[in-house]
Amino acid sequence: MGAQKSIHAGKAKIDVNVDFTHKLCASLMLPPLSNGSGSPLSLIIGSLCIKHPNLFGGSEKLDVSWDKGLYDSNVLMAYRRPRPEWLAQQSFVVQHSISPEIGVHGIPMDNFSRSGSGGVNLSRLSVGMDLNEPASSKWSSTTSIKFEHVRPLNDNGQSMSRDLDGFPVTCSGSPHDSMVILKQESRYAKANDHSFFHFSLQIEQGIPVLSKWLIFNKFKFVASKGVKLGPAFLLTRMTGGSIVGDMAPYQAFAIGGLGSVRGYGEGAVGSGRSCLVANSELTLPFNKMLEGAVFLDCGTDLGSAHHVPGNPALRQGKPGSGVGLGYGLRLKSQFGHFVVDYAINACQQKTVYFGISNLAS
Repeated sequence: MGAQKSIHAGKAKIDVNVDFTHKLCASLMLPPLSNGSGSPLSLIIGSLCIKHPNLFGGSEKLDVSWDKGLYDSNVLMAYRRPRPEWLAQQSFVVQHSISPEIGVHGIPMDNFSRSGSGGVNLSRLSVGMDLNEPASSKWSSTTSIKFEHVRPLNDNGQSMSRDLDGFPVTCSGSPHDSMVILKQESRYAKANDHSFFHFSLQIEQGIPVLSKWLIFNKFKFVASKGVKLGPAFLLTRMTGGSIVGDMAPYQAFAIGGLGSVRGYGEGAVGSGRSCLVANSELTLPFNKMLEGAVFLDCGTDLGSAHHVPGNPALRQGKPGSGVGLGYGLRLKSQFGHFVVDYAINACQQKTVYFGISNLAS
């Protein structure tokens, strides 16, 4: 259940979306993340988006968005100046988000099938610039540089420097971390009527502007391949990455959950300096709107969990590797794309995932 409204104010457009569907999903799959009862506003999720296509009369674009989830929120402001097509397109971005840190500090529950709160939330403030290079026939790339300030919070919204076991939750040991990040992302896409192949590579470099700021190098890749097999469709995906240098626990690669290894809670397989995750899914259409799916996921931290400061994965008893398999349904309609997955992990614990995405924009 929800409500959507678009308002035109001059040349600007305002989109408002309030959604109550999470109440069903939350009661079925989400454990409580805090002990507080919260205000009535905490019981809804929604978004507000303001777009102006010609801010100063020179085709400058301003996008302001606010997204509120059940336990998180995100505010994003992006300003884009027009440039010739053969030059990189510039965007100036300011973003602030608050979200629970479940992947690394979450506590596995029910034989790793779900993750409860570890009492750590992250407040992130970033200011930077994105450069989108002109795309070739198959390749595209984005370069960005940003300043990021990360402040861990407890469930009461107060700053914290150590987790519930007394281990530091920042790299600096203070209540916050600061860093300047230079990021390069390259993407390759190739498709025809019977198959497609996508590949992306992200490289991040922490620049030591000040002595206490984080210095690190991090990379992550995602390769996916889809092939038609008669009426069925086979999708395979491989994801991996690693980080060297300075590192806070929240920067670790979290393995497990929807989008990773199904059958496990978020981050319940493990969290490490490195990771490798493989997914395969076979879908078969029943009609134009409904598809059935079977899937197999597996992931590992490559034995790198003990290299994460404080070794949170070992303290929480995470196995470091895991396999999940199951089946599900995919329903496509004019109101959105609905996904229901039933998965079982290596501990033979069953998990049901619900997903809802709005196709209208």
